[in-house]
Formats: sequence, structure tokens, C-alpha cells
Amino acid sequence: MPALRAVVFDLDDTLYPERDFVLSGFRAVALWAEERLGIPADRGWTELRRLFEAGFRGDVFNRWLEGHGFRPDSLVPQMVQVYRGHHPHIAPYPEVPGVLRRLRGRYRLGLISDGYVEVQKRKLAALGLASCFDDLIFSDEWGREAWKPDPRPFVALLERWGLAGDQAVYVADNPLKDFLGARRVGMRTVRVRRADGLYRHLEPPSPDHAPDLEMENLEGLEAVLQEWAERGGDEDPDVFARHHRG
Repeated sequence: MPALRAVVFDLDDTLYPERDFVLSGFRAVALWAEERLGIPADRGWTELRRLFEAGFRGDVFNRWLEGHGFRPDSLVPQMVQVYRGHHPHIAPYPEVPGVLRRLRGRYRLGLISDGYVEVQKRKLAALGLASCFDDLIFSDEWGREAWKPDPRPFVALLERWGLAGDQAVYVADNPLKDFLGARRVGMRTVRVRRADGLYRHLEPPSPDHAPDLEMENLEGLEAVLQEWAERGGDEDPDVFARHHRG
């Protein structure tokens, strides 16, 4: 197995809690609604949060507006614009800055993230992590069709660095989309299955979607990478996952 040269990360629910971004966006929408619709911001934020925690996702704003007697047709697009355009109040998971700092001295570090590019850039700016990475790729720069699991962003990053797929590892959280493209270009994959992750309950829909190993946070990532390098890629991923959980 060629020497491991690079570690590439996903953003949402890998480096920070995506739920915090959602609640930050709801706060911005609630303030907007207080001014435009007369609904007290604290009440609006609490109601939006409760809908989200009840499992509603794409239709949260519709349900909330209808609950207050408003027709959602013209208002939802405005709320979505406020949500996507707000400057988020978010912070990295506690271990993330230290892990990135230590890995930076040993590997090239990259970021590959889906989502609307300006939204993702605002998230990264709020987290203060941009300087930790040697390269940033937002798949939306090619359009929605290039979002994961499309392998295009992985190919682009490897070509920029002149690396083969098996010289890099991708660390992410969502088994429905994150690992398939990375695996198709030969990259190793690590799932961070955090206790508060929005996709923690999801299982890979096929073996091709499955990560090589799974961890509960990034605390043990350095040891995993070192052990991978020492074993030359012949280890049993299931044994690795059990050994490094917690």
C-alpha cells in the first residue's frame, strides 16, 4: 500500500454539530418573523426547534406558518433566503482544532463539502478552521449534480495534489452519500458516528456505501492513521472499528 499522504474531511456533523447551524438559522428566521409577521422571536424559535426535533425537515417552515394561519407560498422562499444567508453561530467539536493542528504537520489536509457554496463558506468562516486546510473543495461550485456521491470533487482534489486514491483518507458522517464517491476513486474512508449527529441512525444501503471503519469522534483518528500506515492496509476494518470506538 502506498504511503498515506492526505486526510480529507467532510464539514457538517464531522467537524461541528450540524444541528447547531440549523438552530442558528432558526434564530435568524425567528427574528425576521418577529419583524415581518409579529410573532415574538423567542416563541418562533422554540416552535421551529420543536418541529425539527420532532423529525420534520424540508417542510418545517410550511408547517410553522400554517400553524400561525399564514399561507406559506410567498413567505417560505423569503424564510429560506434568511436561513441560508445568515451568519451562523457555531463552533467546532471540542477535539477538532487540536486534531487538525497535529495532523497538519504530517499530512496534507483537505475539505470536501456539499451544500450551497456560499452557505458552506460562511459556516467555515464562523468555525475559524479554513487555515487548517491545504485545499478546500465545495462540490456546489460544479452544480448540484456534482454533490456527493458524485466522485468529481474527490478526483479534482487528488489531481491537484498529484496523489493516487489509496494515498488519501476521507472522514465524514453520512453513509448514504459520503463514502461511495471516495471509495470509487480508491480512497480509504472513516465514518464519524457522533451521538448527536443528524444521520447517526442511518446504515449504508450497500457494501459500496460503507466506510472502512467507524468511530464515535475524532480523538482516535491519529492512532488509526498511524496503525493503517504500519499495517500496510491489511487490517480487518471491523476489528479496527471495535478497537477505536469511544
